[in-house]
Amino acid sequence: MFILFKFSASSIIYNLFLKLCIPYINLCLPDAVKSTVNLPDESFSLCVTFLNKAFLLVIVSEPILQVAIDTMQLHRALQIAEEAIEGGADRIEVGTPLIKSEGMNAVREMKKKFPHHVIVADMKTMDTGAYETEMASKAGANVICILGVADNETIKESVRAARKYGCEIMVDLLGVKNPAARCKEIEGFGIDCICFHIGIDEQMTGRISLKTLKEIARITRIKIAVAGGLNSETVVEAIKSGASVLIVGSAITKAEDVSSATKIIKTAMKEKRAIHSESFKKHGEDTLFEVFSKVSTANISDAMHRKGAMKGITPVIKEGVKVVGRALTVRTMNGDWAKAVEAIDHAKKGDVLVVDAGGGQTAVWGELASWSCRVKGIAGVVIDGACRDIPHIKNLDFPIFVKHIVPNAGEPKGHGEIGCEILCGGEAVRTGDWIIGDENGVVVVPRERAVEIANRAIDVMQTENRIREEIKRGSSLSKVLDLLKWEKIG
Repeated sequence: MFILFKFSASSIIYNLFLKLCIPYINLCLPDAVKSTVNLPDESFSLCVTFLNKAFLLVIVSEPILQVAIDTMQLHRALQIAEEAIEGGADRIEVGTPLIKSEGMNAVREMKKKFPHHVIVADMKTMDTGAYETEMASKAGANVICILGVADNETIKESVRAARKYGCEIMVDLLGVKNPAARCKEIEGFGIDCICFHIGIDEQMTGRISLKTLKEIARITRIKIAVAGGLNSETVVEAIKSGASVLIVGSAITKAEDVSSATKIIKTAMKEKRAIHSESFKKHGEDTLFEVFSKVSTANISDAMHRKGAMKGITPVIKEGVKVVGRALTVRTMNGDWAKAVEAIDHAKKGDVLVVDAGGGQTAVWGELASWSCRVKGIAGVVIDGACRDIPHIKNLDFPIFVKHIVPNAGEPKGHGEIGCEILCGGEAVRTGDWIIGDENGVVVVPRERAVEIANRAIDVMQTENRIREEIKRGSSLSKVLDLLKWEKIG
């Protein structure tokens, strides 16, 4: 009879287990027992996996925090890992972008610097399972990630190689159409962990749900990891849904103070208590105004691959003033201010009027129209054309973005239409699209991509916050980004 003692999950204890116990189970035990037990290879592999789990239950009683580092630069990854470990991270994951950027050397250097911590290599292997498992293991990885969409034989070969080299196999369900069914199919292959993963690009659309995680937890006894948009508010729900390995990326790695961010998440995990976070959360339709108000037009343009910025449209605003709202479009002719003014009566509170006057140099807007907007609560006006009465409009604190400033106005002839698709500053704008304007200029975000772009813009802002912090510590932008190395070749 064995008396099992529960120990607090410790990276050092866990690492010793990986180095000493698993190789013994995988190598010595099979030699001693397999010859006397007539079991097929796959069945025996499953037995070995069960024994591995039994040992793990002895030493692991708390959820594990795995920090996923997806930078392109190894020197940044090592620094982030050091700060995360200082904050209490149990595992360090060498993310796929880092592996693609730096190769197995990223795994090797991470293990050299942190020999007593579990190093996870997110290989996302699709083929040559044994070969890539051998590579990662010899480089120092304790856990190696294989894609669940890979062929069954690829996963089985990875497991066989892992047994030989004393490491674990985590199967990542990213991209699997029916995660629960796939989990049930592959759990008999001898894998060590299933990872329910909501990918970064999918997170940006706001589609984050742990419903599938709960379903997986109901049907399998394999250790479950979860990745995708976790922060100090959501880790507790993930634990309650069945996860024992919490994989956290941006909420830690893009924090200005990585160590403190790690400590907060560890506290939430340990106390099973959600801790409110203003940052590192994904947003939906209901918080778009809040998000677009927080990020800059530069962040948004970067999130749209440098697109969406109106050309030649100049802000006429006071310092710090910003415009965020849905577009109501107007098409008119140079100097014809009838439709632009009529649109005020059609607009709702918080809308932004976007006027296509063909870039003309005769004003279609002025002080009195701006007063009408202020009274109705319209957020601002963007004009691909001309405006006058600028000193009075500035005194009103009403935001205007315009191509030309002139003293002369035209006549209200009534040509044009309201609510149609227009071009403003070279960008297509439809009624309902999001318009964001600040001291940099104006960007337009198509309404059907608004949630995605809002989340990507927040991600851009958070990435820049971390880079800024590294520069403040004495580095430079060129060094942080390793620009010379990443200049385009050819």
